[in-house]
Amino acid sequence: MFATTHWSVVLTAGRSDVPQAQAALEKLCQTYWYPLYAYVRRRGYARADAEDLTQAFFAWLLERDWLGVADRQCGRFRSFLLTSFSRFLANEWDKARTQKHGGGRMVSLPFDDAEAGCARESADNATPEQSFEWRWALTLLDQVMHRLSAEFTRDGKAELFEMLKPCLLGERTAQPYATLALKLAMTEGSMKVAVHRLRQRYRQLLREEIANTVAKPEEIEEELRYLFAVLARR
Repeated sequence: MFATTHWSVVLTAGRSDVPQAQAALEKLCQTYWYPLYAYVRRRGYARADAEDLTQAFFAWLLERDWLGVADRQCGRFRSFLLTSFSRFLANEWDKARTQKHGGGRMVSLPFDDAEAGCARESADNATPEQSFEWRWALTLLDQVMHRLSAEFTRDGKAELFEMLKPCLLGERTAQPYATLALKLAMTEGSMKVAVHRLRQRYRQLLREEIANTVAKPEEIEEELRYLFAVLARR
């Protein structure tokens, strides 16, 4: 049984009669805009056009209520979003560009730092689709890390999280448990327990984030494997 999902966020954002629509729209855009921006930049669009296009795409999608009629059974939201964006590029961008000054449901997106990320990736041979999937995977991981950090901060353990965070990466046998234990005035055994719990919570939150983007619970493991395979390509 799913909890509140990104699919429900998308459906809410597409309905102007729902009081939470604006907040849902902001969540949708703030979460997923950058993978789409990276995709369109990799397709060769100039920065200004890529910014306009990414904003216009969300307006186009929502104004036509595509999200409001989206069926949860149509699969992964990742695939739905990329397919819709590709269709927009093929069929609607020229019209949207000529009408962009005519109002509409535009949203503000933080493009200032986007080019730095795209510049770092410009030298590789990834296709636009691969660039999108890479950024999608990183977005999911960023969401998980943000939620985990927020939980520690809420409990007054922000400093502890910052010190333990490197233990989420790399092999267990390579972690500096003794050094961390000394810094935190803990025993090495207690440190290992703390790291184990951190990793457990991280995995739980990661599965929750992935559950938000698939149509069925049984697709979670498959999507998890796929996203790790995407990350392993780099």
